Amino acid sequence: MHYGRLTVLAIVLVLFLPPFLVNSYQKTIATGVYALSYQQEDSNCTFELENETTLLGVCELSFKNYSLEDVSFTIEFYEDYVFEDDIRMVSLMNNNAPYQVNMRARGDKRVKIETEIDVSEMENYPHGGSASGVNIIIRSEDKYRKL
Repeated sequence: MHYGRLTVLAIVLVLFLPPFLVNSYQKTIATGVYALSYQQEDSNCTFELENETTLLGVCELSFKNYSLEDVSFTIEFYEDYVFEDDIRMVSLMNNNAPYQVNMRARGDKRVKIETEIDVSEMENYPHGGSASGVNIIIRSEDKYRKL
């Protein structure tokens, strides 16, 4: 009888304790890029073909800095789970990357990144579209996080 309760308790702890610990660390003692929270579900990119050779990419990314200090970092984009026939879209934003961002201590920020992408040399490219839950890499000095 007690083994069943202990098993259920262990499963609950394994599922909920790690995110709670990471969140607590981030909000209390973390510094630099480790104190940044990226709201991936509130972030998105849109792509629109401006003319025959130029694709306009616009990404809006949401961050929160839990640190007591300002944080400067760069942003790069990456694709997750790309299949052979897929057209890479989000990683095209790396055309002018890395993008520099400065955040105030204990601040929220919605970062808007716009870039023109030359598609004249590409065989396959998106003619338009959007992506949500965008994957990024943030870097500051020798520290980085893949989010």
